[in-house]
Amino acid sequence: MWNKNKHQTSVKSTDSLIGHGGTLEGKVNCDTNLRIEGNFSGEIHCRGTVTVGEQGAVRSTIKAQEIIIAGKVYGDVTADRRLIMTGTGQLHGNILAGSLSIMEGSVLNGSVAMTEEPALEHAGGLQVSDKTDKTGKHGSKAQSTLEAG
Repeated sequence: MWNKNKHQTSVKSTDSLIGHGGTLEGKVNCDTNLRIEGNFSGEIHCRGTVTVGEQGAVRSTIKAQEIIIAGKVYGDVTADRRLIMTGTGQLHGNILAGSLSIMEGSVLNGSVAMTEEPALEHAGGLQVSDKTDKTGKHGSKAQSTLEAG
């Protein structure tokens, strides 16, 4: 009422950080990226990227779009898009990921399952196109064609 020309400021997303020396327990839900350089125990659900730094230690299940492990993780992880394990990364748990990159020197104790990408309608298969004439009769074999992808 007093100020008719209210300016709405857009809220910018901020990444979250659990810093070196910090300890946090509980459940974390975030829409932005999360970086862990300290200790975390609990459960993580993130719509962005979860990065466990070289000094980070996580005892948790992690579900995120992308996960980068350079520290230690004890628990199952699900990366909708990809999981990257650097040369200093350790994972003691199971993986479910769209794609996986494990660099030399990393440690993985657990099983790996890859999510299947949805198949394209004409992905690499051959389809027989059998054309019919106006009367509904099938044409000769010379008119049948094979179409790829």
